[in-house]
Amino acid sequence: MSLELRQQLKLTQKLVMTQQLRQAIQLLQMNRLELSNALQVEMEQNPMLEEVASSLEQESSKQESLSAVEEAVNTGEEIQVTAQVVGDSPAAVTEVNWEDYANNFDADFSFAHEAPPTDAPSRFDFLSATPGLTAFLAWQLSHLSLNELDLAIARCILGNLNSHGFLEADIIDICTETSCSEEEAEAMLRLMQSLDPPGIAARSLQESLLLQLERRGLEEDSLIWRIVANCMNELTTRNFAAIARQLGSTVRAAQQATAVLSELTPYPGNEYSNEQAQYISPDVYVVKIENQLVVQLNSEELPQVQLSTVYQEMLAQKLGTEAKEYLQDKKRNAQLLLNALEYRKSTICRVMESIVKYQEEFFEKGASALKPLVLNDVARDIGVHESTVSRATANKYVHTPQGLYELKYFFSTAAAASDTGEELTSESIKQRLNHLIRSEDPAKPYSDNKLAELLEQEGIKLARRTVAKYREQMKILPVKHRRHRKD
Repeated sequence: MSLELRQQLKLTQKLVMTQQLRQAIQLLQMNRLELSNALQVEMEQNPMLEEVASSLEQESSKQESLSAVEEAVNTGEEIQVTAQVVGDSPAAVTEVNWEDYANNFDADFSFAHEAPPTDAPSRFDFLSATPGLTAFLAWQLSHLSLNELDLAIARCILGNLNSHGFLEADIIDICTETSCSEEEAEAMLRLMQSLDPPGIAARSLQESLLLQLERRGLEEDSLIWRIVANCMNELTTRNFAAIARQLGSTVRAAQQATAVLSELTPYPGNEYSNEQAQYISPDVYVVKIENQLVVQLNSEELPQVQLSTVYQEMLAQKLGTEAKEYLQDKKRNAQLLLNALEYRKSTICRVMESIVKYQEEFFEKGASALKPLVLNDVARDIGVHESTVSRATANKYVHTPQGLYELKYFFSTAAAASDTGEELTSESIKQRLNHLIRSEDPAKPYSDNKLAELLEQEGIKLARRTVAKYREQMKILPVKHRRHRKD
């Protein structure tokens, strides 16, 4: 067989990922924060894009300008126009009285020389970070007379406290870091543990509870002290019979003694956490208007972009070849972006409307009425590919009459079937399982086998191990940990 080079025509069909399609896919799978950042970058790089000023801002600016002109006309004053700065020379800059722009904040300052309102902000409202546990402990230490070595040990202990307020370093590590003796480190640790909140700088949950009991004046010979010090494992499992046998007391006395533990704080550092809450802004709203569920896309705080009128007028003028090609290319890219944004908006709305159609009972009754739904069902309903539905629901949230949910929450396969033939999702079964556990007798809680029997009486057949799996997913303790004996 001879090898040779030759040309050959071949007609084939294949899907090509164009720039427009790629951009539409990228925008579709972005959440609101990512989309806002992407639009800001596009406006910086493409002069053909500009942000649309809101109607309120335009009206406010127009009213301010008209008011200034009318006031100048009525008073007969000449309208002052700020001189344009020409060149880079400092002499060209119009003189400004910088004392009017003093960089300070005076809560008592008022143009009308009147008393400040009671709700006026204070300087503490402008702090960049909320003081946390470390700052609170450091403030207490600043009121003590400590030498340089004690301060070094205290800083080492502060730096090794976790978010719960527990000390994660050993005494040997503290001694090595600060070049002190074990007696000095232990004494400083004891001083730190005497600070507020009670139980701080403990090395375990057990030590934290003992420190809090000590702060309450309970001595080592008290029953609750001996329970925490000697029966921590039994206390965790609420095995009061074993506690009574080990300490030589009655079960009732052990139960009464542990009642004080409900007033203690297992993790004292949590109350002084300065972590900022991360709020979720929904991408879609589902509201009920006149007994009808309506889908609305959340466009608040998103830049509203449009083609720049200035550059479009410039493009209509006579320009050089290079400049005109540049503006035409930027206009074409801007138009592709606007089309992709419109596609994203319509796709998300269509997907959410389809979800509302399939899960209408959920929006009326809650999670117990959630039905099995897969991506392919929505894709067939709105006439798109399954991957499009997956991208449209990725990392997006919807605010509904039942609360805030991720869009992926509404998709789940059937976990079981009732006697009537209705398919049930795992979420609806969990809701029913949670209801059964909440209604159980604390002295005789239901076992997993009993829960499976109760569900079967309602027409839901599940294996015991499936019930145990759902219970663990809901972070519900086993039966031996849920048992509370009555006095």
